[in-house]
Amino acid sequence: QVQLVESGGGLVQAGGSLRLSCVGSGRTFSRYAMGWFRQAQGKEREFVGAITQSGGRTYYADSVKGRFTISRDNAKNTVYLQMNIMKPEDTAVYYCAADSPLSTYYYYPSEYAYWGQGTQVTVSS
Repeated sequence: QVQLVESGGGLVQAGGSLRLSCVGSGRTFSRYAMGWFRQAQGKEREFVGAITQSGGRTYYADSVKGRFTISRDNAKNTVYLQMNIMKPEDTAVYYCAADSPLSTYYYYPSEYAYWGQGTQVTVSS
């Protein structure tokens, strides 16, 4: 079992950057693949990106590819989401989630067993 806590959200202007962090509890963090999802008001939760247990492979939604980067530091039990060239449509609550191992269907929220509480990201135009 792992508990996840996100941080780093806030208000940013279009074209700006933010870095989100997600810290996991316990000694087994490195056993989990991690995903980032987001949910805009009135919309379904959508996949943003995922990273394998070792960090060797990453996957991204087309809408963020080339702008967002996922990385992890297993020594710090932390996964990051670096968001660049942000757009107003990136406004949402961002969640990190843990899966062991990374599912073939990693883009489905239902594949992840553990979730953080979310952090709000707002991009102004």
